Amino acid sequence: MPEPGRAGFDSRHAPSVAVAGGGIAGLAAATLLAERGARVTLYEREESLGGRLAGWRTRLADGSETTMSRGFHAFFRQYYNLRGLLRRTDPALTRLTPLPDYPLRHSGGLTDSFARVPRTPPFSALGFVALSPTFGWRDLATMDARAALPLLDVRVPEVYQRFDQVSAVRLLELVRFPEAARHLAFEVFSRSFFADPRELSAAELLLMFHIYFLGSAEGLLFDVPNEPFPQALWEPLGNYLQRLGAVVRTGTFVHEVHPCDGGGVVLRTDTGADRHEAAVLALDTGGLRQVVAASLGLGTAAWRDDIAALRTAPRFLVSRLWTDRPVRADRPGFLGTSGYGGLDNISVLERYEGEAARWAARNGGSVVELHAYAVAAAAEPEKVQRMLVDRLRQVYPETREARIVDARHEWHSDCPLFPVGSHHRRPPVRTPHPWLTLAGDAIRCDLPVALMERAATTGFLAAGALLAAWGVRGQVLWTVPRTGRSPVLRALGALAGR
Repeated sequence: MPEPGRAGFDSRHAPSVAVAGGGIAGLAAATLLAERGARVTLYEREESLGGRLAGWRTRLADGSETTMSRGFHAFFRQYYNLRGLLRRTDPALTRLTPLPDYPLRHSGGLTDSFARVPRTPPFSALGFVALSPTFGWRDLATMDARAALPLLDVRVPEVYQRFDQVSAVRLLELVRFPEAARHLAFEVFSRSFFADPRELSAAELLLMFHIYFLGSAEGLLFDVPNEPFPQALWEPLGNYLQRLGAVVRTGTFVHEVHPCDGGGVVLRTDTGADRHEAAVLALDTGGLRQVVAASLGLGTAAWRDDIAALRTAPRFLVSRLWTDRPVRADRPGFLGTSGYGGLDNISVLERYEGEAARWAARNGGSVVELHAYAVAAAAEPEKVQRMLVDRLRQVYPETREARIVDARHEWHSDCPLFPVGSHHRRPPVRTPHPWLTLAGDAIRCDLPVALMERAATTGFLAAGALLAAWGVRGQVLWTVPRTGRSPVLRALGALAGR
C-alpha cells in the first residue's frame, strides 16, 4: 500500500540514493525512487541489467550473432507488481506473449495439462483433479483428509509458523499425496526454486499452491518475452530510468557499505567511494553475504549472523542448442519433464522468441533449451551436458537425426535456498539502519509472493520504506489474497488447526 505523505521531492532537496544490484529487485527500487524525484545511482556488477535474467551477445559457429541468457522464465499472470514495473515502458505488455499451456510429461508416458483447467477457486483445484491423468478422484480419496486440510486454508505469514519446520517431501508423505502425482508438486513448485524438494521448506510449497490454485483466478498459464530479455525488458527500463535522471553504472562492483559520521552511507566500488543519503542492497544471496561481511560497521551482530546464514540453492545447468533441423511442429514452446534422469524441462525458443525464430527460419533448424536443476555437487559437468542431450533425444526422437550447429552451457549456483526451518532467520526489508533497506527474492516478505514477484515486490517495499521516512508516498502493491478466496475451503482448512 502507498505510504502517507507528499507525492515527490522538491528537486532542490532530493536525497541521493544508491541501489546496489540491477536485477528485478534493484530495478523496481530504483524506478520508484526515481519516479518520486530521488537522485538515484544504480550499481550493477555485470555489463548489462537484468540480474539473473540478463542477456549478452555471443557469436555462433555459423557466424551469426545471438543473445544468450540463463534460460527460460515464466511470467505468470499473478506477477502483478513485476508486470506493473514492466508496464512503465510497455503499458499494454505487448513485449510479452502467452504460451497456450503448461504441459508436464512424466517418463511413464502420462502428460498433464493446465490449458483447460478452470481458473476460479475452488474449481481450479477440482478441475485439475477431474482432468489430470495422474491425479484422479480415486487418488483424492486415499489422501489423509485432515493432514491435507492446510492446503485449503493457506494464510500468510502464518503458513511459515506452522510448516517451515517440515520439508516439501515430508509434507506430501504426511498428506499421502499419490506417488504417481508427486512429480506435479515437485516440478511445478519445488523445482521453481531450483531446489531439491527434500530440503525445501513445506511452507514455500504451500505458498505456491495458494498463489496458483486457491488464491487467484489466473491459474498456471503464463507469458514469456517475445524477444530476448535485454531487448524486450531491461534496455527499455534502463532508458526509462535515465530519462528520469537516474545514473546507471553497469560493470561496477559494490564491495563495502559503511555508515557515515553525521548520517548517510558510503559505498566502496571498483572506482572509489561514493557517498549517498540512503541505500538499497538488492543483491543476490552470495553478493549480499559478501558485502555485509566486508562492511564491518554495518548492522547488529544478530542481523549480520542472519545474513551470513543465507544459503544458495544447488547449481543448475542451462544448455542451449542450435540444430540443423527443426523439432516437430507440434512440440510446445515449453515442456516440464519428470523421471528423465535429471532433465527438468525443454523449451523450443522459436515458438515464442523472435530472435530464435529468425535464426530457425534462416537455417531450417531449431533453438532448443534444456534445464537441469539441483545438480549433485559431485556430478561432472560434461557428463551432465551429454545426459541432457541424450534425454532430449529420448523425449523428442526427431532430434536424434539433428546435428548440433552450436551449443552454450551455463552453470550457475546463485539462487536463494529456502531450507527447512530457515524462515525466521531470513532478513526483512528493513534493517537496523533507517537509511538502509534490502530487496530480492531471498528477503523475507509477509505477503503471498514468490520468485520474480517477490523480487519486484520487495524492491518496491525497500524504496517505499525509505520514501516514508522522508514523508513521500510509495506506491500501491497488489497480491493475491493473504488467505484462500473460498469461504467453504477456508472453513474446512481451519479444522486442521483444532
